[in-house]
Amino acid sequence: MNKILTSIRRTPFQSLATFSLLFFTLFLSIIIIFSLTFLYGVLGYIETRPQVTVYFKTQTAENDIFKIRDELTNSGKVLSVKYVSKNDAFKIYKELNKDNPLLLEMVSSDILPASLEVYAKKPEFLPEIANFLNSKPGVDEVNFQKIIIDRLINLTNIVKKSIFIFFAFLIFNAVITLLTIGHFKIALKKDEIELLRFLGATSFYVKKPFLAEGVFFGLTSSIVAFSIFSGILFYFYPFINSYMKGINNLSLNFNFYQLTVWPINPIFLIIIFFITTFFGISISTLATLLATKKYIK
Repeated sequence: MNKILTSIRRTPFQSLATFSLLFFTLFLSIIIIFSLTFLYGVLGYIETRPQVTVYFKTQTAENDIFKIRDELTNSGKVLSVKYVSKNDAFKIYKELNKDNPLLLEMVSSDILPASLEVYAKKPEFLPEIANFLNSKPGVDEVNFQKIIIDRLINLTNIVKKSIFIFFAFLIFNAVITLLTIGHFKIALKKDEIELLRFLGATSFYVKKPFLAEGVFFGLTSSIVAFSIFSGILFYFYPFINSYMKGINNLSLNFNFYQLTVWPINPIFLIIIFFITTFFGISISTLATLLATKKYIK
């Protein structure tokens, strides 16, 4: 550690430039990672809601509704279908209007429609399911939030492609700049390196201080970037929480684990920190190895 601090004091401006570049790179990376996971959490939340709700005319027989339900189930494009009877609809209505007795007196289960809540296996199947339901007799209305779902899917695809391009540019720019700074710092110690090599020092022994400095900058910049991001996040947490009112949970489902994205939890933040730290140390170490290659062979 003393050697690292001594090296930083000898080249303060180059060290500050290295830290600043890594800090802004990692800070932007944290924002992107958080935004992308949040967006996928919202998409997953929408996909767990009833994606298509079909309401039937009050005179439609229950057996006819069950036939449509079975056809949907056997299509291979539906994850599940939930039947909501007139009585179930009336219970939901009473719960929603329990504070308004006048509305409860005006409505009975006989005038409320039965419905099916349909969950598709893939969002791409939703238009076909909606068209199928619209063609069936006894159907009164098909509620399908096509525009919202299509826009969210398109937004997710655009964000994924944009992030890939941005990350590639970010890594390239960071490595090139760090490589230039590293070349300058190593050139200042050219005589010292040649002396060590003359005395029989191995390449790794000569490279070790530069690698240790690269790891130090990657780690410290990651800690600072994550700390500032966490402070901003918790400062705006009440505002975000009020905006997300009604959405109790956003999560990413993996085969082996379900990661909660919202509300904010320590595990999610720890994962972001480790990803950011790994990214910072990796690009800093890569740039150092490329920089030392010219002078240390």
